[in-house]
Amino acid sequence: MSTLTHAGITIDYQDEGSGDPLLLVHGHPFDRSMWRPQVSRFAGAGWRVITADLRGYGRSTVVPGSTPLETFARDLVGLLDRLGIDRVVLGGLSMGGQIVLEFHRLFPARLRGLVLASTSARADPPATREWRRTTADRLLREGLGPYAEEVIDKMVAPHNIRELPEVAGQVLAMMKAAPPEGAAAALRGRAERPDYLPMLAGVAVPTLVVVGTEDEFTPVAEARLMHERIPGSVLCVIEGAAHLPNLERPAEFDAALERFLAGL
Repeated sequence: MSTLTHAGITIDYQDEGSGDPLLLVHGHPFDRSMWRPQVSRFAGAGWRVITADLRGYGRSTVVPGSTPLETFARDLVGLLDRLGIDRVVLGGLSMGGQIVLEFHRLFPARLRGLVLASTSARADPPATREWRRTTADRLLREGLGPYAEEVIDKMVAPHNIRELPEVAGQVLAMMKAAPPEGAAAALRGRAERPDYLPMLAGVAVPTLVVVGTEDEFTPVAEARLMHERIPGSVLCVIEGAAHLPNLERPAEFDAALERFLAGL
């Protein structure tokens, strides 16, 4: 584990393995430990795998208020600069996938490939923006505990909660440990994100789109839309997974990612 001081905050990150760089971005309200299976798999298979706690999450500095996706993307490019990495395969899940899209909007020349997992390129409609703001206020009042209990069976499919209790426990613990101020700031910033759909036709690097068949937050239709808009992209639909296919079905997720990386 290492730390980076950037833009007045400290970012906690992990840099494992050697070879071509792969940077994985966690979702909300998680931390970099959600990528532990992929770090173990790919750092031992010729890839330099980098994961970081986004500002406001994990062991990184908590910044209250509102954190736009642009801020997260600039934090990531600051991390790459510190590590001396010019171009990277950049992957993200859920909010992490939207940060990946924002990174592409700002820094396309720094990208060698994209992995978009359990995410959507659309801007939020007004009702969803309002829900994010009211949920941010709720997290500040209540902490993450009640919210985590409410959404665990959407993050992890109910049958996986029963069959994979250790995965469900890990996900629940991550959510409950998320700092309320950081999670609330991310929700507010995420509500203001742009619509990335018009940008997708201009994506010029290889792209893998991944989704679980039981994902209620970002259904298969959202993944298909991105796949149809991004030239030459690859779509992988993982059976039996909800919003966290990398944890619910790591073998299938890793196999899809391995095929994608091998083709770069």
